[in-house]
Amino acid sequence: MSPRPRKVSDEEVFAAAHRATLRLAPSELTLAEIAAEAGVTAGALAQRFGSKRRLLLALASAAAASTGDFIAQLKAAHRSPLAAVRAYAECMAQLAQSPAALARNLAYLQIDLADPDFREQLAVQAKLTRTGLTDLLSAAVAAGELKRGTDAAALARTVEAIVSGSLMTWAFYADGPADRWIRDDVNAILAPYLARRRATKTR
Repeated sequence: MSPRPRKVSDEEVFAAAHRATLRLAPSELTLAEIAAEAGVTAGALAQRFGSKRRLLLALASAAAASTGDFIAQLKAAHRSPLAAVRAYAECMAQLAQSPAALARNLAYLQIDLADPDFREQLAVQAKLTRTGLTDLLSAAVAAGELKRGTDAAALARTVEAIVSGSLMTWAFYADGPADRWIRDDVNAILAPYLARRRATKTR
């Protein structure tokens, strides 16, 4: 009697698919590779999702929907709103473990931009990211970390753009780890908006 096939949740499949995309380019990624990563058969994934494209689209949808939770987790993990913003930037640096890894991620981004269905999920993710960053920066103003009157929405857009651009320039220079490179760029953008702390008087 053959053993019963292993059952995995959609979340486990998505996690396996994500791991597979970190090491395989789109042209190399197959249902069989994802199935091997998840510990199931390719036939089981085909029966559940229908095709590699539909599985990846489901992954994109799940990732977009969880963006707000991701930002909320960063906020909960840091007492300082600005620390949460910097943590977000450093998380994005994980896309650039090496110039080759970034190139692989850009290949998936090309699909996201070219395919209308994937593009829709990318837009959802981007909007939720912008909203989350705006909320964090607004909290930083309220906490006295940023100057009063700082336009949190405009600064969030700038931070978003800097993180994306910094990933690219890091790949050009490959000078040190990507997280440090991106952190330095984000700190440079935030610097003019930082509130001056009053020096404590000493006796």
